[in-house]
Amino acid sequence: MIKNIIKLIIILIISIILGNILYGVYREAKISNVPNNNVQNNVYEAKSIKQSIKKEILPQSYKNYKVSSQLYIPKINLQTYVLDDKSEDAMWICPTKYYGPEPNKQGNYCIAAHNYDKENMFNHIIELELKDKIYLSDNENGKIEYEVYDIYKASPTDTKPLLQETNGNIEITLITCSDYSTKRIIVKARAIIIE
Repeated sequence: MIKNIIKLIIILIISIILGNILYGVYREAKISNVPNNNVQNNVYEAKSIKQSIKKEILPQSYKNYKVSSQLYIPKINLQTYVLDDKSEDAMWICPTKYYGPEPNKQGNYCIAAHNYDKENMFNHIIELELKDKIYLSDNENGKIEYEVYDIYKASPTDTKPLLQETNGNIEITLITCSDYSTKRIIVKARAIIIE
């Protein structure tokens, strides 16, 4: 009787592990390996953003690292600081500013994070879809709302996701590893303009 219970527990554990692996493979399989070249590219000037969102005061540092901004993605229940230090040590604590202008400024503010299962990392960004909302706060510009306009995979050596040519738009790019670090998941979002 005890042997049967142990066998049942082992089968259950193996089933749960396999189920999680298959679900992860399914989630990543739905992400394209190329960027969407048909993305509408409206031109906005950074000064045309007039969002009536109250400014927040962010701390100057978090765990002895300078805070660049705060990222909030409601769909995946992610709220985290973005550190201004892209060292490996900093990346184990929070997402970091990888490249680009200051937060919420014209250009492409790139944020990188690990995808391991920690509440403030990017393990769930593969659940994002086009038109999902992302919010980025900083002490100078307040809180700006962004909308996801492209999701795809890129090679680790592909620098196109970091390009700063945004036709005057304010954009953010989220970057994390995929496919056992052989690819990067790229999520691109553009500031919503209220005219």
